[in-house]
Amino acid sequence: MTSEPDSNRPWLSIKRLVLIVLTALVGLVVVQSLLSSWKEPQVASRLQLYQTDLLLEGSAWDGEGLPADQWQTLREGLVGKDPVATAQKQYEEVRQQAAEGLVEGRSLQAETAPTANGSLADEANAGKPLARRVQTALTQQELLIDRLDIRLGLMEVYQGKPEAAIRRWQQVRDSETAAASAMRTADTLIRLWQDQQIAPGDDVWLQETLDGWFEYRALEKVYEIQAQTSDRSGDSSSADRLAQLQAQEQATAENKLVKLVLLSTVPALGAVIGLGLLIWLGAQRVLRGSQSVLQHNAGRGWEVPWTAETIWQVLIAGFFFVGQILLPLVLGGLGLGGAGLSSRGKAIFSLVYYLLMAAGSLGVLWWSIRPYQPIPKDMFRIKASGSGLLWGLGGYFVALPLMFGVALLNQKIWQGQGGSNPLLQTVLEEQDGVALLVFFATAAIAAPLFEEALFRGFLLPSLTRYLSTGWAIALSAFIFAAAHLSLSEVLPLTVLGAILGFVYTRSRNLLSPMVLHSAWNSATMLGLFILGG
Repeated sequence: MTSEPDSNRPWLSIKRLVLIVLTALVGLVVVQSLLSSWKEPQVASRLQLYQTDLLLEGSAWDGEGLPADQWQTLREGLVGKDPVATAQKQYEEVRQQAAEGLVEGRSLQAETAPTANGSLADEANAGKPLARRVQTALTQQELLIDRLDIRLGLMEVYQGKPEAAIRRWQQVRDSETAAASAMRTADTLIRLWQDQQIAPGDDVWLQETLDGWFEYRALEKVYEIQAQTSDRSGDSSSADRLAQLQAQEQATAENKLVKLVLLSTVPALGAVIGLGLLIWLGAQRVLRGSQSVLQHNAGRGWEVPWTAETIWQVLIAGFFFVGQILLPLVLGGLGLGGAGLSSRGKAIFSLVYYLLMAAGSLGVLWWSIRPYQPIPKDMFRIKASGSGLLWGLGGYFVALPLMFGVALLNQKIWQGQGGSNPLLQTVLEEQDGVALLVFFATAAIAAPLFEEALFRGFLLPSLTRYLSTGWAIALSAFIFAAAHLSLSEVLPLTVLGAILGFVYTRSRNLLSPMVLHSAWNSATMLGLFILGG
């Protein structure tokens, strides 16, 4: 084993002093980022509502061309007996989580605010970046609650509860924090259901501010009022518009039902396959003992020529400092950023930013391990092989049921808070095909290549110099999760990182975790495309 070139240096060298300073700076940034994500809403809550909206839109299809009795059975199996009541319950749960997050966020805001007679020291200690992120999160929560109330009201009038809906809309209209668009939408809906009156441009406004099932319900009310007025004057145009709206909804509902089936059945089928693999692996472990697949390469570490200082240097200086501090400062100083760019511009900026971060981190990695060449042959090994591909695909299917269970637990813990990767929300709302393709390339190609090279290719084997393989998998998985800087993602990403690490230690081929990582991100992106489309 090659000895550490700097092993005879004094403990407190200039290099180590720099690393200590960088570690303190990185620690401050990481802790602040994690804390500021505490009261930020999760994208998971939005995903739940998007799928609920699909259920509502799909439930409107009348099963044209299918026998009535068969369609009724099929419909109940797909959307349930009362899809609107089910959707209302889910919306109420998200609203309650948002309201609780709003209360706690305001409490946190009060804690981060400077005192009334605040000095410069008070201002410096007030956590201004944290306070700004808390205020942003509060604004998002307030906008979300108003949006939910408008939609909950439309579900209430559909179920014959107009008084409850009007009271809900009045709260939005009279709110001091509601956006002007939400206040106008609420006022328009109150006028439609309370006064049975329409104003010029109501239909256009509702088309702009509502979508899906909710847009159809509001426009249906507009055209019904117009039709009643037209009947008295002998004008049939409003009735024709109502018929066209209903025909359009049927065509849309059939399409949404297909999407709902894809989103529901494909992951469930994958989870069933994963459960089957888990049962098979468990049975093989019992029957074959040390000869089972699970024990392949178990406990076998790597021959690591560098010490903890190199690991420290690569993680702190290479990944965290370059990616989270230096690169944003340089790009900001050059006036480069995602704000103000078009959809495609933001997508390309995200990809370029990620590639620059990867290049910087891998550059520090190469510079750090260069003195130890030749690198042991079983490190950073990527080999195109059938077994490597099978380990990756098998790991993906096994991850599905495990991650579903972890997601349920995580939702119970965080109740819709804890932040999320901002890229998920961006992709969810993106409509430009080129931008979506670029986002897909970032998540499904760039991220697996870079992150697996760093966290599995370098970090995990390096840790086996000091820890058992199992503990090295666990620690590398936790660092991988924490690097994403969202509290709510720490648990699920630690589990995913552990699966990635397990696959790598057994296959000894970086191709395997790269395939697993790419498959996971690809499936996530495709799900977002379907939901957002």
